[in-house]
Amino acid sequence: MKITIKATNLNLTPEIKKAIEEKIGTLDKFILHIGTPVEAFVEVAIENRHHQKGKIYYAEANIKVPREIIRSEAREENIYKAINTVKDELQALLKKHKEKQNEKKHDKIKD
Repeated sequence: MKITIKATNLNLTPEIKKAIEEKIGTLDKFILHIGTPVEAFVEVAIENRHHQKGKIYYAEANIKVPREIIRSEAREENIYKAINTVKDELQALLKKHKEKQNEKKHDKIKD
């Protein structure tokens, strides 16, 4: 999977980049059934909301699969928590997508 990372209002340190690549990279096993190259677009940022105390980190990831985009976003007080939350949600969505694809294949076989 090709991973493209964008940082907004945040210095993309090697540690953050490595964490994103490791966490999002683990999702490869859930997209092996697709068979075509898959791209993931990840954005991390510090939100500029003045009514909240402290820094709020934002992470968003979009994974392009054929005919669909699987998307997740999270806001946390820690950038690594936000990345983990996004990864966990994407994992659940990818499992659901895989099950749907398997059901469609199974339905075609029945017909």
